Amino acid sequence: METVAATVDAAEFADWTRPSLLPMTRLAKRLAPHADADDIVQEALARAWAKRHQFAADRGTPTTWLLAIVADRARSSRRSRIRRLRVVDDTADLPDAPARDAGVDVDLERAIESLTGRQQLAVQLHYFVGLTVDETAAVMACSPGTVKSTLYDARTRLRARLGDTDD
Repeated sequence: METVAATVDAAEFADWTRPSLLPMTRLAKRLAPHADADDIVQEALARAWAKRHQFAADRGTPTTWLLAIVADRARSSRRSRIRRLRVVDDTADLPDAPARDAGVDVDLERAIESLTGRQQLAVQLHYFVGLTVDETAAVMACSPGTVKSTLYDARTRLRARLGDTDD
């Protein structure tokens, strides 16, 4: 009898998470481009399954809760990737960085990478995953006003980095 209940519970969980799979995959691809997004989503789903009893509907939607878990898994993936990178000879002279042509725009992805972690997350959630300010706040566990301020600061830094002075 317990296995039937577990099967129903698993089926209900799958139905409950299904609408969030596309936003979860988009966020994983944006936050950890060098990792396998499907692996990050699977890790997030496994964590969500194990902690499903901790979901509180009064603190956000299933999608915002799942996206917060994906963001955490993507950060872990980036940290483990950095730990795997090893400097071959840390005493060798580094070549000079190539000079940038002042007339060439900086790549948007690199500009986003130059933002603080909090700003990157807000930009990715709001502009690339398409969450509202309130949904972004739920994922980031902060107030909507904090998200608005963070997005404003991020846009300001991106404009400066990309050389956009038009207002």
